[in-house]
Amino acid sequence: MVFAAAQELRNTSAWAAVANANVACRGEELPPAFVPYEAEYFETDDGTIVSHDPHLNEDGEALYRFLLSHSQTPPRLYLHVHGDHEEHRTHSVPRTDSQGRTHWRTETETITVVDFDFYIDISRHVPPNPMQWSVPDERPAYRGKMYMEVDTALMRTGNQFRDVELGNGVWSKRWKATRGERKIGRAWALERHARGLPPWIGPDLGWAPRAQIALESNHMNVCKSTRTVREWADEYCASPKQLKEFTYDKVIHGWNFDALEAAVIAAVKSTYYQGSLTVRFKQDHNKIHIRADNTLSRTLSNTWLVVLLWVTLIYPFIWLYKRYSVHGGGRWQVCGGAYALVSWQPIQEEDDLRAPPPPFSSIEESWPSQSSAGNMRVVGLKEGEWFQRWEATIKRAY
Repeated sequence: MVFAAAQELRNTSAWAAVANANVACRGEELPPAFVPYEAEYFETDDGTIVSHDPHLNEDGEALYRFLLSHSQTPPRLYLHVHGDHEEHRTHSVPRTDSQGRTHWRTETETITVVDFDFYIDISRHVPPNPMQWSVPDERPAYRGKMYMEVDTALMRTGNQFRDVELGNGVWSKRWKATRGERKIGRAWALERHARGLPPWIGPDLGWAPRAQIALESNHMNVCKSTRTVREWADEYCASPKQLKEFTYDKVIHGWNFDALEAAVIAAVKSTYYQGSLTVRFKQDHNKIHIRADNTLSRTLSNTWLVVLLWVTLIYPFIWLYKRYSVHGGGRWQVCGGAYALVSWQPIQEEDDLRAPPPPFSSIEESWPSQSSAGNMRVVGLKEGEWFQRWEATIKRAY
């Protein structure tokens, strides 16, 4: 009994540390410390967490705690460099005619030869404590339907705008995103990811200097939706849909991945490499899926069973049910955790400006800098310094 009490105390302390490490939305209070519920879940090959736990589908508090707990495990980041070239090879092939005579025929085939294929793990530079964020109301996203919607908070005037009550006489009006809105949203998502901008930044601020974006982010509400992460969890749990799904996205930001990929390509080509070159930053362990607790939903989480359903032509009927039935499917993909490889934090004391930078060999740098946005402290490893460390290794890798 003493051991059980001690174990409970350790679990309580561990959860308190997790709760304190998270940054909540818009003054949203983190849940009080207690022994967390051990939910059922499994991981896919790419590290995605999938859970059909019944308690997570009916209790918004338990779902919120589950997301906060697993957000402490940061996603993994890799640089993948692949080079290959084509070769034309000629060889003789025997052919026998109708009279039994053998003729030799020359054939040419084209094969792809891999020159090099390697990964560089950058995961150790990803911090474990994320910033909790949510999608802006005006941005197309999955908010409980099987299609993208936009959301607007309006003061109620009669029943004209009634859709979802937010409290204090404020109501949320949702409607299906237009094709143009979805196209603009996808284009900006690609641009934002390539430039390593935080997920809550929109096109209006996206072209400002990074120090200014960081300064604005320190003062702005990074939960851009009308609802908090906890309220989204409550809405998901209240849904009676049979094939509902809640997705929590882990987003790495802070580096200009597009520019860094171009720098790696230039470094490899400077060695006079003439083959086909592919350079990509890849992430895994970056999603959490909560799905309904029923046999059909669990079946659709099994890849082999889904293949069998396709072969037997059953899956198209399930898709129609999921897409069009009132009790079919619903998707929530409106929030997540943001992990900053580099962040800019305001300097509190003027004396800090005179402090020298740490040694170059330090894993996590933190030094002051001056910018048009004010005195800021850069925390983390910049992409330029990372590239300088690895440039020679990348050139020798093939």
